[in-house]
Amino acid sequence: MSQDGAGIHLETSLGYLLKEASSALRTAMEDVLRPLGMTVTRYSCLELLAQRPGLSNSELARGTFVTRQSMNVLLQALEREGLVTRPPEAPVGKVLPTRLTPTGRKALEKATVAVRSVELRMLAGLTDDEQAQALRILRSMVRSLQA
Repeated sequence: MSQDGAGIHLETSLGYLLKEASSALRTAMEDVLRPLGMTVTRYSCLELLAQRPGLSNSELARGTFVTRQSMNVLLQALEREGLVTRPPEAPVGKVLPTRLTPTGRKALEKATVAVRSVELRMLAGLTDDEQAQALRILRSMVRSLQA
């Protein structure tokens, strides 16, 4: 971001715009989740468990973009609150598979409605074709960066 013209121009930088969109999305999600006693990470963890029951601490940490240590703290809190359950001992190796409880499913249902409202608001200006194209483009960008 230098003044000599060789830096990144924020007005035309797709990377900067993606970061700005990500930040705006997170803020909007936090705003609708806060009244439900949730954070984006908490919601993401519950959503992942609903879609992929039995994930490990490490898998949940990767899926929610936090450290294993942070996820462990979160899982302990969710367990105390009765939202998830983990066996006292690992059935295989050291992995404690985590599952949603009925209470966790109810909390997730409310949070999902709130998060979906944010996503609908975000996509309101796009046609179905534009949404599909955006998905293809973003997936391609992710694949390119992960290669």
